[in-house]
Amino acid sequence: MVDTNELTRGLWQTGAIKFGNFTLKSGVQSPFYINLRFLITIPSILRFTAHSMCEVTRGLKFDRVAGIPYAGLPPAVLISQELDIPLIYPRQEIKTYGDIRTIEGTYSPGEVVLVVDDLITNGQTKLEAIQPLTDAGLMVKDIVVLIDREQGGVTLMAEKGYAVRSVISISNLLSSLKKQQLIADTEYAQSIKHIQEVRF
Repeated sequence: MVDTNELTRGLWQTGAIKFGNFTLKSGVQSPFYINLRFLITIPSILRFTAHSMCEVTRGLKFDRVAGIPYAGLPPAVLISQELDIPLIYPRQEIKTYGDIRTIEGTYSPGEVVLVVDDLITNGQTKLEAIQPLTDAGLMVKDIVVLIDREQGGVTLMAEKGYAVRSVISISNLLSSLKKQQLIADTEYAQSIKHIQEVRF
């Protein structure tokens, strides 16, 4: 069982969650921003988050762990180690020299791959990352993320045949931060309003 308050404290401690006025990749304005690349700054918190992600994989069967560069790679490495399941990852930039590869690591067509990333918003980056895996004959059924931003990504992935498991939703994360008095009531209210109004 994941300790939600410990998880949110850790995310807050690393600076992975910020409040203000941010422009997302989609161009949408958001009152909060999540950058889970900051998790690497405190190894103990990175280990805790990766362990929490392992917990939500219970009952799943897979042959490889595939981390999505770049934010998904650090937790994917630790998940691979904890579960003792080999790691692969699709390259963001296709290698054009040496042994030209779109996927790093060894694998065999037909193997089942668990995709790991930091969070999910609208799901488009997940589809882009999954494409080279399926093109290589790998089977993707499940995706594990730390945070679900609750803005349409899980629904989109389900429509495409992929099941997303998250450790925590953004609503629960915000509630935990508010409960621990780590954010002001106004920051909480603005963030919840944004989540409810913005769907992709």
